[in-house]
Parts: sequence; structure tokens; C-alpha cells
Amino acid sequence: MRILHLHSSFAAGGKELRAARLMNAFGPGVAHDVVSAQVGELGAAVVLDPALEVGFPTDFPSLQGRPTPPRLWRIAKAMRDYDLVLTYNWGAMDAVLAHRLYAGLLQLPALVHHEDGFNEDEANGLKASRNMFRRLALAGAAALVVPSRRLEGIARDAWRQPSRRLHFIPNGIDCAAFIDKPRPDVLPGVVKHEGDRWVGTLAGLRPVKDLPRLVRAFAGLPQAWKLVILGEGPERGAILAEAERLGVSGRVHLPGFVADPSRAVGLFDIFALSSRSEQFPISVVEAMAAGLPVAAPAVGDVADMVAAENRAFIVPADEREAGTTLASALAQLAGAPSLRARVGAANRAKAQAEYDEAAMIAAYRAVYSGASGRPELAFAASVDRSAALHARTVNPDHR
Repeated sequence: MRILHLHSSFAAGGKELRAARLMNAFGPGVAHDVVSAQVGELGAAVVLDPALEVGFPTDFPSLQGRPTPPRLWRIAKAMRDYDLVLTYNWGAMDAVLAHRLYAGLLQLPALVHHEDGFNEDEANGLKASRNMFRRLALAGAAALVVPSRRLEGIARDAWRQPSRRLHFIPNGIDCAAFIDKPRPDVLPGVVKHEGDRWVGTLAGLRPVKDLPRLVRAFAGLPQAWKLVILGEGPERGAILAEAERLGVSGRVHLPGFVADPSRAVGLFDIFALSSRSEQFPISVVEAMAAGLPVAAPAVGDVADMVAAENRAFIVPADEREAGTTLASALAQLAGAPSLRARVGAANRAKAQAEYDEAAMIAAYRAVYSGASGRPELAFAASVDRSAALHARTVNPDHR
């Protein structure tokens, strides 16, 4: 079986790493081709099982450009030799429209679209023109998968998606992999010494993540605390400049992209987000599985994801509103070790009960099998094949 993956980007972000984990779960009996709308953004490939048959075709028509009929026709023709097409986020929506227009004429395979959230251009509100475009394009999809209840509501109300097409599948992870404490020297350029305390996050260094805001929220913590940001992207300079401006550059560390978060997240004492837009961030689930308290703005489903004991530290997305700020949430958690332990234990219990990846994999298998009409489409009996990748914890060449 051949599956085509059309991504807005295949950089090492949450949705891309989830897609890679699902590809690993398919096992070597399925061939995959991966296309990124952002040419060269293929960082998530580092976690793919080397035993898989995965191609990155360079001759696939560009997913970016004006949606003219000739261009859409070229994209549609390029889908013909596959058994299933999987598209991801707004950056692949032209391909969804091409499929809608020409699927019957070209006898194209079924298409399943995935929506995980919005970039900075829609972080503060959806664009009416894009809502209309999605309604038109998605009418030909076999299924639409979303990981958050907020996105499910948007898909139903703004994009007019019928229940038969819409599938809510929460993100899941291998919770057991996050139980053991990582080595204190596992990250390049920073070691956790006795007495050190870390606020940490995993994020692509992009404007929508608003990581300079996290630097500002962290800056008032005592000297024993460090801020460790795992990820890469274009905002690296802005983050370091904000740390320099606030006089905390010696306590802010950016070790780079981590291929296996389970080998690093447990070093944190507090997990923090500062994003302007999220839906169901996998990084929060990873922090919960590691037994950490979470401080974050109330974006997407974050307030509902965490345990009840943690909700006091999910702050208004707009800090001009009355109430707790991200800085005050961090300060309260930083000053109370027993509180951190209690909240973290509650988060771990919830992650293990609700967000283990076995249920997520089974749900995706059902959607993909149903869409493709291939009931024999099976995932590998175990996702333990990803254990072979654990040694590749940090990829220092990914910049």
C-alpha cells in the first residue's frame, strides 16, 4: 500500500512528529511519500524508523501558489498512483481542493485531511475567506481529523462539516517512556547540576509561540532557576535578544531540537507554554506524563487537558484581563516544591488514563482503513520499534 502525505511543513513540530509516529506504527509493509509545502522543511524525518520505505519526492507540484485550474490539475494528477492521500493543515488545502475538483475524473484515491491549529496569521481570529475555501475543498474529503474540542466546534460551525466526516482524535503518546528521569547531561551545552531548577518548554521557535513572552515571565524567578527551550526556528535571535535585554541571558538556554522528548522533558521542574494559539499540544501531554505541573495561557484545549489540580496555573490568554499572569503562575509553582509534586502527580495520572497512544493509534487506524476501503491496513503489532530511535535523543545538526 502506498500513502501520500502532503504537509504544510514537515519540520519537527507536534503534528509532524505525530504523523511520523503513526508512520512508524504502520510498519514496513506500507510505503510513504512525504511532501512539504515549505521546501526543505523535513526535520521530523529524524524520528522515522529506518526500516520504513519513505520517499521525499522533489518533483511533486508545489503546494504553494494561486489555486488556478492548471496548477490544481497538476497536483491532482500527482495523487493518482497512491492508495490513500493524507493532507495536513492550511498549507496543504490547495491539494484538498484539487482532489475535490478532479477526484472523479482522475479516479483519485480517498483523501483524509488533518487540522491541528493555526499559524500567527489566524492566531487572533479565523479569516472568512479561508473558512469558505475550507468548506468548498473539504466537501470531497473522506474524513477530517481534529485533535481538540475547540477545533471540532470550528469545523462543525465555521466549516460546515457533517458529523459523518468529522473525527475527534486526541493526541496520545507513549506515557510509559516518560516515567524514568533523564540523565542530567543529556542535552548539549547545558547540564542540570545539583540544586538547579528548570522551567522548560518544547516548541518550534516561531512567532505564534511567543517565546519572548516566556522569557519575560521567567525573568523574575530566583537565580537557581534556568529557562530551557527545546526547539529550533526563526525566532531564536529574538528570544536571545529578550533574555539579554532583561539581564537573564546566562540563565536562558536553547540546546536545539530534541528528537525524543522522553529523554529530556523529565529534567524540567515546571513545563511552560506562552503560545498565542494552540489546540491540543502534544508537548503538554508529554509534560503531564513526565509528572510535571504546567503553566500556560488558556489557548485551545489546554485548560481541559491538564488535571483539575493544575487549572489554577492556566492563565488568561490575554494578560490584560484580570487574573493570574504567566509570571505569577511560574512564581507560585517555583516557590512550592510540594505543590509542584502534587500537581505533577495528578497530571501524570490523567495522562496515563486518557492520553496513552494506543487509543490514538487505534482511532487513526479505523479512520484510514475506513477511508481507503482497505480493512487489511494494519499498524505494526507494537510501536516499540520506536525504541530503536531513543538513542537519537538530540540531533545537533538540525538548525
